Amino acid sequence: MAASAGVTIIGAGLAGWTLARELRQRAPELPITLVCADSGAFYSKPMLSNGHAQKKSADQLVQRPAEQQAKTLGVDVRAGTRVLVIDRAAHCLETTAGQLAYGRLVLALGADAIRLDTPGMQDALSVNDIDDYRRFRAALSAAGPGARVAVIGGGLIGSEFANDLILGGYHVDVVDPAPWLLGNLVAQSQGEALQAALRGLGAGIHVGDVAQKIERREPSGYHVQLRSGAVLEAEVLLCAVGLRPRTDLARAAGLATSRGIHVNEMGQTSDPDIFALGDCAAYASAARPDIAAGAPRPLPYVMPIMTAARAIAATLAGQLTPIQFGSMPVRVKTPALPLTVAG
Repeated sequence: MAASAGVTIIGAGLAGWTLARELRQRAPELPITLVCADSGAFYSKPMLSNGHAQKKSADQLVQRPAEQQAKTLGVDVRAGTRVLVIDRAAHCLETTAGQLAYGRLVLALGADAIRLDTPGMQDALSVNDIDDYRRFRAALSAAGPGARVAVIGGGLIGSEFANDLILGGYHVDVVDPAPWLLGNLVAQSQGEALQAALRGLGAGIHVGDVAQKIERREPSGYHVQLRSGAVLEAEVLLCAVGLRPRTDLARAAGLATSRGIHVNEMGQTSDPDIFALGDCAAYASAARPDIAAGAPRPLPYVMPIMTAARAIAATLAGQLTPIQFGSMPVRVKTPALPLTVAG
């Protein structure tokens, strides 16, 4: 192993930067390189779904630019650099900026917003990073105050965005095939209580229903045809139906993947010199027989990311530390009815 090459992290989201911070605390002299395709700016991704009502622009959500973060942590940041190939045998990355050697590698690749193949859905926006948020804010601004927004997806992110948009003065319709909001997270009574709270603020809630077709409306906006026969009118479309872990790079390198990049209790992939962390990782310790036949599964929430980052940092610094997920409640940022889901 090319130990002199230190640790290389791919990804500058919450997972990547948290690991860099935790690792630097434990290993002050260890060379750390962080590679990312975006600017590398540090921001809180959970704030994306409640930034609009706070009148926060994309720039205002950035907590520290990459240069400041890199200087503070003593990290070599390669921003605007996309990793094309992981050469495991040579311990080398092929990137858009040339070759980069690594000693140990951490994949903090994140996840992509799922895009439905519903006709017309290509016009819908998704908010998965700071640049998406900037585009979404621009679309809302162009639509004007009080515009109608159709939110496709009533899970955690869809519900949070719906509440945030209502507080921002927009009319919101939420469409989800589950029988109640947050159907994968909470019991029926809680989901229905959230529905009632959002309806009390003026939202249209269309559960047990799906968008079957979206058509452009002249001179602007959209008709959203639901399976039930209802037609919604909207100036802006937001698709928030979930995330798909980014696994292509790992799969091409021959690492074990399914609903994420498989990791063991130490955070290691099927290559012991490569770790995975955050939304892209699928934890064997989180497997449940009632979900995906007991396959390793992602835990795309803040507390699991922080827990795993601390453990992996300790291991990379020389103290072997298993990732132990204890009670990790998920806070749902819906001021109409704040909820905390036991994890």
